[in-house]
Amino acid sequence: MVVTKDTFLPTEEELTVPEINLSGPALRAGAFHLGKYCEAQNNEFMLCRQELDDPRACVNEGKAVTNCAFEFFRKLKKTCAQEFTQYANCLDKSSGDLNFKHCRKTQGVYDKCVLDNMQLERPDYGYFCRAKVHATERPPPPKKEKVVYPDATPGLPEDYPRPEAKYGSRFHWLN
Repeated sequence: MVVTKDTFLPTEEELTVPEINLSGPALRAGAFHLGKYCEAQNNEFMLCRQELDDPRACVNEGKAVTNCAFEFFRKLKKTCAQEFTQYANCLDKSSGDLNFKHCRKTQGVYDKCVLDNMQLERPDYGYFCRAKVHATERPPPPKKEKVVYPDATPGLPEDYPRPEAKYGSRFHWLN
């Protein structure tokens, strides 16, 4: 993207948000529940990014995602801190690639705690891959009008003769 003097750039204050200060194993341990807890905010942000194709227009949606993640981890810390820490520690120490298969027992304890205290069930396998319809309050982006050139070359008339290909069709299986 080319930046000119007329390009609007957000201020430093608009772009500055506190970051979630957690390690990789901790984020991986809470990823499934976090994804389900903040699903609406994430979908709104991704829809904005996809439709508008301009990261500057989606700063507020990105802040909403960060705030939701903070809210989730604060609630998790109040209710299931010990179970979460054990699960994250297991992921960190059991394998070099933070594999889930070695920590199913601590995962079960953590999942039960989150279900009992936060009423948030762990999503089933493939939940985040399913197609979903997201209802949004934002208006749709304006549609680009098709450019019509007055001096455009006219197309061939419908009754124009179209002989067979001289050396056969490339798509011989369609004949």
